[in-house]
Amino acid sequence: MYDTPEELLGKIRLGEDTSLELKAVQFRGGRVSGPSRDELADELAAIANTHDGVLVLGVEDPTREIVGIPADRLEAVERYVYEICNESIKPAVVFRSFRMELPDSAGVLQPILKVEVPRSLFVHKSPGGYFHRQGSTKREMATEVLARLFQQRSQARLIRFDEQTVPESTIADLDERLWLRFLGSRADDDATVLRKMRLLTTDDAGHERATVAGVLMCTRAPEKWLPNAIIQAARYRGTQQDPNYQADAQVIKGPLDEQIRAALAFVRKNMQTAARKDPARIEVPQYSIRAAFEAIVNAVAHRDYSVHGSKVRLFIFDDRLELYSPGPLPNTVTIESIALRQVTRNELLTTLLARCPVEDPAGETGRRFLMEKRGDGVPIILRESRKLSGREPEYRLIDDAELLLTIYAAQPPQQTPEQTGE
Repeated sequence: MYDTPEELLGKIRLGEDTSLELKAVQFRGGRVSGPSRDELADELAAIANTHDGVLVLGVEDPTREIVGIPADRLEAVERYVYEICNESIKPAVVFRSFRMELPDSAGVLQPILKVEVPRSLFVHKSPGGYFHRQGSTKREMATEVLARLFQQRSQARLIRFDEQTVPESTIADLDERLWLRFLGSRADDDATVLRKMRLLTTDDAGHERATVAGVLMCTRAPEKWLPNAIIQAARYRGTQQDPNYQADAQVIKGPLDEQIRAALAFVRKNMQTAARKDPARIEVPQYSIRAAFEAIVNAVAHRDYSVHGSKVRLFIFDDRLELYSPGPLPNTVTIESIALRQVTRNELLTTLLARCPVEDPAGETGRRFLMEKRGDGVPIILRESRKLSGREPEYRLIDDAELLLTIYAAQPPQQTPEQTGE
């Protein structure tokens, strides 16, 4: 916004409004002393909660006088803004900063810092509470306004979260090699094709943006826009989550189908396989690959991506596998009915995953595609795990915010001296 000095200067002359905030910067010693962290955090969060906006640092309000920032202190001011956006606002606010020069009243060019803040996918809380902008001022949101905003930016909105626009994304961010795999043929131009596939849409300001599903399936680094769109995997020796006994760990990134394959490979790598003779050698794995596959697919496909800061977590212990998926159960599904109901939270994502091949030459997963949308994933997890370990897997909802699946490991078979050859 206001990309040239002329555009920005013209906007400043008109004064603050919903999309423009002006602040002079004060220093004490080598540190920024004003505006205060809390004050600036409230302003930045208000912009993110309302509309695309620009904060200009180095301009007095209400005089609109360009006082500038010493050039050797621009880096300190940028760092100040970064710390506020990432430490004083929850969830963190995305921004872009630009160093520019504007003429003061005497015509002397003064360095200023332009901070662009896009309208966010999330609702942000700053030290003073929940704010939005009304005209040129920030105001704390009334309860009903806040409730409506949470509804608009949550899974409950009429347009599903996976079809929402992702701020700061463009059509260029969608990797052609990734989205072409979902097409049989192409008769239209790229933008038209992507819009039809709901991987690209238009935001409130009329800009073409990638959708959440587009970012998750058709970019090489979805975490650039959605930092929580990863799988955190760890293998612990013993039965407790203790970093001192961590045997293996991996942060799994990339398009969601690649994350699923990588997570299944992590399970294969870190589970043990026992063997017995009866009379031929029979291998007994700790976990059913088919059950682990279904569990990982469900965790990735049905998690709530609107929950900021929470990621899929996969932990393997000596006696069990734990899989945490962010978000409550969708709609009216309960723990008791989870094996009987077929309800999806991310319709577009599941449709795309249903077009991704499993790449399983051994056929251990029992699937040709990552999803088949028949509602048989949970029954397979329960049946295959119970058959192998003799114990029922357990689903548990934690604080109505995270679903935990525990799959118990099969015990190694007891060997007789005759079977071992001793």
